[in-house]
Amino acid sequence: MDNSYQPVIESLRLRIEALIAKYESVSAENTQLKRIIEKQKTDIQHNKETINELEARINQLQLTEAFVANTTEVDEARRQISKLVREIDKCIALLNE
Repeated sequence: MDNSYQPVIESLRLRIEALIAKYESVSAENTQLKRIIEKQKTDIQHNKETINELEARINQLQLTEAFVANTTEVDEARRQISKLVREIDKCIALLNE
């Protein structure tokens, strides 16, 4: 009687070993995938920080460029005012003659 169950028991043992091996394989893969996900999350966070820093630099450069353009305009306005003052001085000099 004990002998008749032996092939069934051996078959079950082999199936259980196969299931355990498959479980260990899937568990190791799961652990590896979790590490990959955590690294990707870290990379994403780093990239978001980099994007924010670059956007801040872009805003700063745009603001600086706006002031530089205004400074150029101010310099041009000063030149024109100086030119007008010289012309007025010439007119006054001519009137005094």
